Amino acid sequence: MNNRQEPPNHVSEPGKDGKKNNGERKPSFGSPNSQRTWIGLGVIGLVIFLFLFNSRMAVNYSNARPMNLLADDIRSGRVERVLERAGRELTVTYTDNSTESVYKNPAVGFYEQMEALGVSTAALDNVDYFFEPADDSAQLILQILLGLVPVLIVVWFLWRMMRSMRAGQDQAMSFGRSKPRVSRDMERPQVTFKDVAGAEEAKEDLKEVVEFLKEPEKFIRLGARVPKGVLMVGPPGTGKTLMARAVAGEAGVPFFSISGSEFVEMFVGVGASRVRDLFERAKAEAPAIVFVDEIDAVGRHRGAGLGGGHDEREQTLNQILVEMDGFDNDTNIIIIAATNRPDILDPALLRPGRFDRKVVMDNPDVKGRQEILKVHSKGKPLAGDVDVEALAKITAGFSGADLENLVNEAAILAARRNQKSIGMSEMQEAMERVVMGPERRSRVITPEEKEKVAYHEAGHALLFHLLENTSPVHKITIVSRGRAGGYVMPLPDGDDMLITREKFEDDIVAAMGGRAAEEIIYEQFTTGASNDLQQATRMARAMVTQFGMSDLLGPRSYGNGGGAVFLGREISEQRDYSEHYAHQIDDEVKRILQAAYERAKRLLQEQRGTMEKLVAILMEQETLNAEEFVAIVDGAGAA
Repeated sequence: MNNRQEPPNHVSEPGKDGKKNNGERKPSFGSPNSQRTWIGLGVIGLVIFLFLFNSRMAVNYSNARPMNLLADDIRSGRVERVLERAGRELTVTYTDNSTESVYKNPAVGFYEQMEALGVSTAALDNVDYFFEPADDSAQLILQILLGLVPVLIVVWFLWRMMRSMRAGQDQAMSFGRSKPRVSRDMERPQVTFKDVAGAEEAKEDLKEVVEFLKEPEKFIRLGARVPKGVLMVGPPGTGKTLMARAVAGEAGVPFFSISGSEFVEMFVGVGASRVRDLFERAKAEAPAIVFVDEIDAVGRHRGAGLGGGHDEREQTLNQILVEMDGFDNDTNIIIIAATNRPDILDPALLRPGRFDRKVVMDNPDVKGRQEILKVHSKGKPLAGDVDVEALAKITAGFSGADLENLVNEAAILAARRNQKSIGMSEMQEAMERVVMGPERRSRVITPEEKEKVAYHEAGHALLFHLLENTSPVHKITIVSRGRAGGYVMPLPDGDDMLITREKFEDDIVAAMGGRAAEEIIYEQFTTGASNDLQQATRMARAMVTQFGMSDLLGPRSYGNGGGAVFLGREISEQRDYSEHYAHQIDDEVKRILQAAYERAKRLLQEQRGTMEKLVAILMEQETLNAEEFVAIVDGAGAA
């Protein structure tokens, strides 16, 4: 039973360019799959041809007239004409104009065979005999095919073997070549700055980069040095890749895109070779943009103690540093890199002359979220009740990718409900699906458990309403969603840039509301408060160790996030304080949490009547919006 959920922090980059690509590629004629298909079709066609040819050449004796009966017909004078074809087929025309087919032995002539059957010469003279020579072209074609096809099959197998050997040699030679995704000419990115919303400051920083790519002579003439590298820093999903593509689209130059992990191989030196190849290809296409996504995969701080100087990752990083130093002022190449871990990058990457400009791509504010929602809603049929400004307010902490996902989920919901437009209810439902997950109305829950969930959520909601420094309640429900049995959704008045000590304390009290309500009503605890306790502990520890909000420990930061990143956050944290202060930190965190819990119990005991009235209505309606909740609480207080 989570009372509050922070927006997800692991999303993909928002926005795509105009051309959709689902990752499939039609096989070319030279691909192995295509070759096997054509060869199989050829073999099947050859078999069908030989079958039909043999059927045509085969003689059907089942309906043929025997030779002895033909001899009787000639002796009786009933035969008028005989036409012999190919030395074996006789077409016999009778005096009544009927015809019959007769097949004879091709090794014996017609007259010799008739005389052997006792037909006189006089009877044969009364029959008009014609001979039509055989056409041996079909038989000749069959013989050629039977001799040529095996030879062609053997030649094809030899050619395939030689090609496989040559491909293996080429692969070995191209092992060190980079494989960036390149957009050029008519395939250049169609995304421009107008397609990127919520990052106006980043656009301003990158406009001079675009101007340099368009008119480099203006800068070179004055001896100005434009930044060779631009490092884009921000949480996942804030649009770093989209912004890089927008720079390439604005400048109209080739765009080389590659991930930092694609440089790293198990063989030492391959990554460095790929770096050299990438920069050579970029110089050949200059002016151009090289975009390296997740550069922290190869740009981490050197000297970690593993692998020594021959570590493949360090070799690759060294080559990147050398290549960036090798740029001249007249080399119109801009390197744009993206990372969400700038703290672990090697200092040599960040010095002037390399990545000497840092562009921060942070989660958007209210105005930025409103513009992003408008961009992603473009082309979608929105109902008249959709309030984009209200959506922007209730999506505090959402990244651009979260907002894109929200609009897409709303469109999917509208389609499933057979609606012609996307309404505000679909947007609200999609926002909750993104944060909490889908509703689980089919979940079996007993009336006793439902009542406990109602008291738990009512405790959270009442404290959010009563405390001065918390956000007002936007929605309260006891319908299960995701892993939560119910939840309270507070609506912040705006984006908090600076958080006070009093707000931390009130938020911790509100987080303790569910557990306090359970103890007051049932005098027992459930597992529903597990996530609440995690959030409260995290906030209390941050107050003590990061923000200096403890009177006992004073204005000091305890611990830092440095160390070996590969060991994980908990193991790698360097403790710059003694065991004495570690005990004091634990005691102070416990004191803050215990004081908040006692305060939550006191407030709820004072408002027990209001809480029971709220629970009764929740058991009946299951979900209350902000207006309904305020009306119930204020009405109960007045009564």
